[in-house]
Amino acid sequence: MSTYTSEPGTRLAGRYLLVDQVAAGSGWTMWKALDETLARPVSVLTFAPNFPRIPQVVTAARAASRLTDPRLAQVFDVEDVGDQAYVVLEWVGGESLTDLVADGPLDPARACALVSDAARALAAAHAAGQAHLRLTPESLRWTRSSGVKIIGLGIGAALAGAGLTGAAASDPAVTDTRDLAALAYAALTGYWPGDSQTGLPPAPVSDGVVCTPRQVTADVSPAVDGVVCRALLQRPGRQGPPILTPGAFAEALSSVAPPVPLPEPAPAMPRGTVGRRSGHPDRDPYSGYPPHPDDPGSWALSERGRGDGGYQRHYPAERGAASRAIITLVIVLVLAAVAATAWVISSSLHKSSGSQGSKLPHTSASSVHAGSAVLRPTGISTFNIFGTDNEDLPQAPLAIDDKPGTYWGTDTYKQYPNFGNLKPGTGLIIDMGRTVRLSQVEVQFGTQCCTTAEIYLGNSGAMSKTALGNFTLVAHAATATGEHVYTISSRATGRYVLIWLTGKLPPVPGQPGMYQARIYNVVIRGADVSGTT
Repeated sequence: MSTYTSEPGTRLAGRYLLVDQVAAGSGWTMWKALDETLARPVSVLTFAPNFPRIPQVVTAARAASRLTDPRLAQVFDVEDVGDQAYVVLEWVGGESLTDLVADGPLDPARACALVSDAARALAAAHAAGQAHLRLTPESLRWTRSSGVKIIGLGIGAALAGAGLTGAAASDPAVTDTRDLAALAYAALTGYWPGDSQTGLPPAPVSDGVVCTPRQVTADVSPAVDGVVCRALLQRPGRQGPPILTPGAFAEALSSVAPPVPLPEPAPAMPRGTVGRRSGHPDRDPYSGYPPHPDDPGSWALSERGRGDGGYQRHYPAERGAASRAIITLVIVLVLAAVAATAWVISSSLHKSSGSQGSKLPHTSASSVHAGSAVLRPTGISTFNIFGTDNEDLPQAPLAIDDKPGTYWGTDTYKQYPNFGNLKPGTGLIIDMGRTVRLSQVEVQFGTQCCTTAEIYLGNSGAMSKTALGNFTLVAHAATATGEHVYTISSRATGRYVLIWLTGKLPPVPGQPGMYQARIYNVVIRGADVSGTT
């Protein structure tokens, strides 16, 4: 059976579960899928039985699989046996360049930084003998966990066929350089100067020639305008000859780009995150953490609350040394005062307890954490008992991967925060693999206010509209933002932990009238009671 005609739910090679179609062309389909062996989302490209370019696509995929630059979407698996050919690739979420300029062009400094990084990635690919040959605004992605990502290296061109890529393949360096310049043009202006169809409006034309970025947007400097035109139009300018390679374009663009404002210093880590997380998980509003110099989602934050134009002021070394000496003295005095206060309190308590003929209760670390070990789940799934879809099932494992930049989110609901007036709730069900008793469930929600959730425990993961009746409520609903700890006193036991989202969902940043809840991480504590009575 050809994988091209497969339905959602089809499993390839015993591990790749096809979930949703995300794109399709003449003879091929791109799927969002779940690698059940590694519990991670992936993309799977499948083909019609007689698709003529399967050998070219497979060859391009195998060549791309040898590249390890993290800015290039990785190829994980390639299969070409009989009529079952498919390619498994890294699932890349985030925002495309089309998304980033949907509300207007980017600031020139950020546009240059973004495209320069992409150009360096393509330069590395060319150094290894690989080319993209089909860059579009959808090929350039920004992911908050990984930064710049370029998808479709060689594969997109192979899918398109020789009719679209023959001229490009004859001089791949120039082709990719010209397309990178087109991406820079789009980032600077919001228009697309290329011939391919994209989601952006076509660039304005004057006298039969595409207007330069500076003619479209006055914010673009003459130097940046000149570099983009030398690469896009492949003609010399006042600054020099045409730019012919991605590496040369990256260097030229970086040399004329306005400086990106320095980020603010990071605040102290929230209590309880040291040793377990390296940064705040909700990167949409950035929650006070320093913006990444190249991150479009955080660019507006670098100047916020600063009176010095976004740059830190550096004082002379003598003044810094004196300040450190004064601070050290103050700290010593404070510590001495704290020690003296603690001694007085301790003495008072000792006398008080002795006069009453009783002892203060002794609390040790072992008694505080008894029965509160971290319990590792064996699986996770969505629990959409009142809906007809899977509520983004492939992303569910991201809620238990202990990575701060990844999350599972509900579907996005329009107009009404209470699940679009479609249902009372949805959830994540976590399979512990054995019977457990809970003491705490720590859930890291997004920082958009607010998410309401309650915790259930049960012994069956079967879904039905009456399934909640088979669970025991062990933690009542709490409305929270960011990290929330559910303390559980119930003696109930069970195998399945259900995080049930109810009430209203928080708004999606930058998308008025849209609502979505996000869960970045779940940590479950308790005791394994399998086999006990």
